[in-house]
Amino acid sequence: MSKIELARVALRLRPEDNVAVALRRLPAGMVLSASCGDITVAADIPPGHKLALAEIGPQEPIRKYGEVIGFAPRRIVPGEHVHTHNVRAERFERDYASSSQVPASRTAEHRHYFLGYSRGDGRYGTRNYIAVVSTVNCSASTSKYIAARVQESGILRRYPQVDGVLPLTHKSGCGMQFEGPDHDQLERTLAGFAGHANVAACVVVGLGCEIAQALHLLQGQHLSGRPVHVLTIQGCGGIGRTIEAGVRAVAELLPRVNYCHRVRAPASALILGTQCGGSDGYSGITGNPALGYAADLLVAQGGTVVLAETPEIYGAEHLLTRRAVTPQVAEKLLERIRWWEWYVSLFGAQLDNNPTPGNKEGGITTIYEKSLGAIAKAGTSALVDVVRYAEPIRARGLVVMDTPGYDPVSMTGLVAGGANILAFTTGRGSVYGCKPVPCLKIATNSLLFEHMQDDMDINAGRILEGATLPEVGEDIFRSLLEVASGKKTKSELQGVGEEEFAPWSLGPVL
Repeated sequence: MSKIELARVALRLRPEDNVAVALRRLPAGMVLSASCGDITVAADIPPGHKLALAEIGPQEPIRKYGEVIGFAPRRIVPGEHVHTHNVRAERFERDYASSSQVPASRTAEHRHYFLGYSRGDGRYGTRNYIAVVSTVNCSASTSKYIAARVQESGILRRYPQVDGVLPLTHKSGCGMQFEGPDHDQLERTLAGFAGHANVAACVVVGLGCEIAQALHLLQGQHLSGRPVHVLTIQGCGGIGRTIEAGVRAVAELLPRVNYCHRVRAPASALILGTQCGGSDGYSGITGNPALGYAADLLVAQGGTVVLAETPEIYGAEHLLTRRAVTPQVAEKLLERIRWWEWYVSLFGAQLDNNPTPGNKEGGITTIYEKSLGAIAKAGTSALVDVVRYAEPIRARGLVVMDTPGYDPVSMTGLVAGGANILAFTTGRGSVYGCKPVPCLKIATNSLLFEHMQDDMDINAGRILEGATLPEVGEDIFRSLLEVASGKKTKSELQGVGEEEFAPWSLGPVL
């Protein structure tokens, strides 16, 4: 078999890496010409998976992105497939070097704008919804019936500025400690949606006897002076009467919400929530770095970018602590990392349980590898704050929100915190959508983009075919402005987004 240059079929991401990423299937017996000498592929290696470039001894680190992604439990020879069968995610010390590499702030020369809905308090919506918020699962069906009744009536056709009536239902709201951690977090999440910049008005529906009382939810919550109707099934006299009252409440709100029109707004008013799901071996090479480039462009405009999924920061947190504007901000992130180590230990789990079967099939081996690729979504800006789940996002710049890695739960927290535009990278084909906030879907490889073209908005796989990272990053930034101005995403065209509201439940059900 003739020799093929390594660079034609595999990527070595950093000079210190001892693995390369296959750009296509590498058959057993293929001979690769590399600077370190000829390498013979020992067994078939799928696209996105890793190839050993040098001998790796037992317990020696395996490096990708110039960082440790795991350790070899046995000797690995050059040309061997490097994956779950010969890599272990053992714990190791990281040099956090807090605030030692804070990047200089950058200000864009040219200002960008989008067309959004002014809420009169400095915030701008990218969509214009009426929400029907269920405080407890006992009122979930009633909330859905209210929204469905309005939709079936055809009345929305008379109000073109209204994007829809959105039922926000969930499985919790009772069986928890009153004013305990779960109660506080649920109410923070519900209030974040009820007062969101993309929600112009809302109807809150409760049962009446639950822990998450509607009036308790609204007490002290800043809803920007928007109209809020509160109903309880027990107070109204049953489900039927509550539905009738809810439909009347929505009908009363529609003219006011329809009065809102899009106006020119600065890009600095955008809060971009980032997520990766159904990741593959190319996610950290194409989609995530390209989104990170767009994130840097938005931060330079004075906007905000939020990195979430703390379990998918684990193993790469030292790269963020070095960029923290103060040691205090770095410590906030490290405190969350320690909390997660404690939290998963309560259930006999490990953070390395995070990569899914699909992640592994796509070439991701350990949580460290997944995290190093995932944090590329954050770009290169300084880390200015770390907030808890669903807490209001107030800082400008790069922020970390503590969320699980599970996509619906994580994105629910980001929206509750104030994100008014979302970007989601995927290599396996996640079809996530998130009303009331539009979600731009970014494919990490061209095969996925072509195969699921009705669900993918942008093809970052072009980077593997000659497009530059800045080119794709600028495409993402432009698309974010277009979507913020009203262009429908693929998930919106599919009608996806109502069932994905999933608040994070922390503790026991009582």
